[in-house]
Amino acid sequence: MTSEDGPGGYQEVRRKIAAAEKTAGRAAGAVTLVAVSKTHGETAILPVIAAGQRVFGENKVQEAKAKWPALKERFAHIELRLIGPLQSNKAGEAVALFDVIETVDREKIARELAKEMAKQSRRPRLYVQVNTGEEPQKAGVLPADAVAFVERCRKEHGLAIEGLMCIPPAEENPGPHFALLRKLAGESAVEKLSMGMSADFEIAVEMGATSVRVGSAIFGTRNTG
Repeated sequence: MTSEDGPGGYQEVRRKIAAAEKTAGRAAGAVTLVAVSKTHGETAILPVIAAGQRVFGENKVQEAKAKWPALKERFAHIELRLIGPLQSNKAGEAVALFDVIETVDREKIARELAKEMAKQSRRPRLYVQVNTGEEPQKAGVLPADAVAFVERCRKEHGLAIEGLMCIPPAEENPGPHFALLRKLAGESAVEKLSMGMSADFEIAVEMGATSVRVGSAIFGTRNTG
């Protein structure tokens, strides 16, 4: 691996996305790569920024708050996405820090985001997370409730939902989950699909993802220390 590749093979991930776009007959650059930098510090992130990456994903508000404001001041055009569950008491900090919040998943969060967006005059782009596997331990709206929830977000809370996001069960074929999310997006009249991670982002690209969330394939093994 050369220095311009970035940790864990950044350029290889980009090549695979481009190849999957071509295979699917999609336009080059149709898919946004979200580099998932959770648990990684500046030492890992800076080479990826230097390689040209500008869209990053974080799971926790507090972790992102500790490292990204300074980085966003140093580098132009950084887009930061919240891809982990959002607690209602962190809604204000999330609105202030993130450009995209991908995990709107219940009425209380929708209400708090609407209140904070009005208060701060800042409107991050929003996605609804769908629990396509209906896993009890996982966040997200159930598929049967997704279309109605998107509609309530729009009509009752004045939120402009632009996309849907999912995390399929790790042990299952992701294809049916991606197909379900694409179907729900059509029924909800949203255009963006955040789906696919390090193990399955090529499948997601071929099935219509507009963004993929890739961490370990870029940064290597997660730092849990």
